[in-house]
Amino acid sequence: MAKDMNFRSMEEFWLFYMNQHSKPATRRWHFAGTLGSILCLIYSVLFNWWFLFFVPVVGYGMAWYSHFFIEGNVPATFGHPFWSLLCDYKMFGLMLTGQMDREIKRLGKRPILQEQTEELDLRMSYEVSPISTTSAHDVGPSIRYK
Repeated sequence: MAKDMNFRSMEEFWLFYMNQHSKPATRRWHFAGTLGSILCLIYSVLFNWWFLFFVPVVGYGMAWYSHFFIEGNVPATFGHPFWSLLCDYKMFGLMLTGQMDREIKRLGKRPILQEQTEELDLRMSYEVSPISTTSAHDVGPSIRYK
């Protein structure tokens, strides 16, 4: 599980994070949740501070739904909440500016978590699946844990 991994940089975690968000639908649910939580925050500041309650409910609710029912994995937030929040906003920004496809292509050309495996002291085996060609939004090889 992710909480057993020790990430030393944002880039190391970003590689893991993107593998946990390999399906385009998962990323779209995250985008909608992040946008919804930002809108709830703005509304609560401008009109009703009680609306702050909905900021995490909307943001995490939509993201976690996508992990459990679309991606089929455990949210990275459970093991690394701070890194996950930073990466969620990075992914949101890349999607908002239309740069997500370029980032996915950049990551797809790198051997994700092969060299980092020893450095991260993983105690689990993995296999790398081939790159999916179902969408331009697919993120390179995904990690499947046994």
